[in-house]
Amino acid sequence: MSHESTTPYADGGIRCDEQGLTIRRYYPWGTKWIPYTSIRGVTTLPLTGANSVRKWRIWGSGDLVHWWNLDARRPRKDMALVMDVGHRVRPTITPDDPDAVRRILAERVDGG
Repeated sequence: MSHESTTPYADGGIRCDEQGLTIRRYYPWGTKWIPYTSIRGVTTLPLTGANSVRKWRIWGSGDLVHWWNLDARRPRKDMALVMDVGHRVRPTITPDDPDAVRRILAERVDGG
């Protein structure tokens, strides 16, 4: 089954299509695809104030809870989205337009 159908959002690092969320540069070896049915919820994580140090996490995890895909533009961003996929480690993304991605996920995910 392909997940290359209609793309309501794509910014080069993050793509939301009809079936799920694609996170490029998630692993050292490539992409992570998460079907919407696997996402239990989405929370926002401001990258300002006490959390501003997180914007310098370019890739990986500093707390063994949030896993950040490689995003060299993250230091210029102010908002991250954290995916609850039912595991301890939560994919954490910084799309170019977090409000658009949050809206798409809210439409497609229970608890989004």
